[in-house]
Amino acid sequence: MRLWACARVVCGLTLLVLAGCTTQQSVTPTEQSASPVQTLQALSRVGRFALRVEEPLVPTQAVQGGFTWRDAQGRLELDLTNPFGNILARIEVTGKRAVLTQNTGSKLEAATPEELVKIAVGEAIPVQGLRTWLRNQTVAEPSMARVSRDDQRRITGFEQAGWRVELSRFDAMGPRLLILSRQDDTKKIVIRLVIDGT
Repeated sequence: MRLWACARVVCGLTLLVLAGCTTQQSVTPTEQSASPVQTLQALSRVGRFALRVEEPLVPTQAVQGGFTWRDAQGRLELDLTNPFGNILARIEVTGKRAVLTQNTGSKLEAATPEELVKIAVGEAIPVQGLRTWLRNQTVAEPSMARVSRDDQRRITGFEQAGWRVELSRFDAMGPRLLILSRQDDTKKIVIRLVIDGT
């Protein structure tokens, strides 16, 4: 896998986190009161990511950089940067579209984040409300398995949609360290997200 292909995976996986925005804006007031996801407050996070992909007979590939995530008033905006701080890509999600703009100016656009994930990554990846990963969680989603908690009842680990997620170093808003791992038949993907600030 080439480095740009790895970067595309990062973009796609980040879209998984963002994907809740579009799908949640069409719910009814009754549904809003029934789901804790609907009451999410605005959130801004700045941090670093590292991605490692291991496959048999292929040299291990790694990509790292930074990100800035802004989520407010029904709009999500994410900048992915290289280690020098230069923007590699910008992802914007609103109620009407999802757009990935590369640093070359070229764009990928889709009606929903789910569709954009498939375009960016090249395969369908299930989206299951992963927007909550960056926030403190005390209520497990039905699709979560093997859920672990700390002494404050915050969720610190779970399996969902083929991924194992470990959360730690919490502050008032959520985890400051997220480790996502997935093991397929011949491929292992590990993503490490470190939150540096807001």
